[in-house]
Amino acid sequence: MVNSTLHTILGSTGNIGTSLAKDLTAYTDNIRLVSRNPSKINPKDQLMKADLLNQGELDEVVKGSDIVYLVSGITYKTKIWQEQWPIIMKNTIEACKKHGAKLVFFDNMYCYDPSHVGHLTEEIPVNPQSKKGKVRAKIAQMILDEISSGQLTAMIVRAADFYGPGAKLSFLNESVINRMKVGKTAQWLYAGDKKHSFTYIPDAAYATAFLAQQKDAWNQVWHLPTSKAYPTGQEAVDIIAKHLGVEPKLQILGPFMLNLVSLFIPVLKEVKELRYQLDQAYCFDSSKIEKAFGLKPIELEEGLRKCLE
Repeated sequence: MVNSTLHTILGSTGNIGTSLAKDLTAYTDNIRLVSRNPSKINPKDQLMKADLLNQGELDEVVKGSDIVYLVSGITYKTKIWQEQWPIIMKNTIEACKKHGAKLVFFDNMYCYDPSHVGHLTEEIPVNPQSKKGKVRAKIAQMILDEISSGQLTAMIVRAADFYGPGAKLSFLNESVINRMKVGKTAQWLYAGDKKHSFTYIPDAAYATAFLAQQKDAWNQVWHLPTSKAYPTGQEAVDIIAKHLGVEPKLQILGPFMLNLVSLFIPVLKEVKELRYQLDQAYCFDSSKIEKAFGLKPIELEEGLRKCLE
């Protein structure tokens, strides 16, 4: 049922923000999109500019909101994450508390103990070993502390590495799908024979919008629907090659090659501390949401096929 509660998306121009804005129209006709340069996704969207590091600006865009979605991404650099994420989270929490808004935080799985990466559930210990993981653990704990104190109604939703049609900054899209579409050899980091989970962006956005409408979904952590077909790099390439009618070629960038290539592509230096997610099986379990609400992820092959259309 569509109503007029105000849903505000912080970081509305990214993969998740864009899809989320479309899915929220099933529930409300009052959507506010916030970023440094927001643009309309639905005809009735309100647009507001804000720098999330500025408490005053953030306070202004949260005012009047019933639910706030923090789905923002910032530059993928450890130093920037360490400096900026705690400020963004503090500003967001303070604004939500002041204006009585509920908060949905879209997170990843970096905060979990790497020794459990082969089977990640919501119950896995938070024990990050990477610098980025420690930042994610810190900002998630800020929310959990506010929930515990009764000061904030919130939820944390988490996804595995994501992919989807036209996805930006997606490892699977950039290194495999987009390369194969133009006749280049797919690339994978560290090992092509280890299983790896991928969350389909439309599934993640749909489930995020859905959860925010459920009274009994608040004040907990949810893994968003993710296919149990955990492909190896080679298996993903095989599926795509079959649909494109090409040879399933895969180039593995091991540690030496990665060091070399990262001289030209600096963002690859940022991946090294997360090697544990790629040189062993990484399987993300979303059974909790599937059992609680019956939300099912798209099958992997179907998701990959849609990325090729």
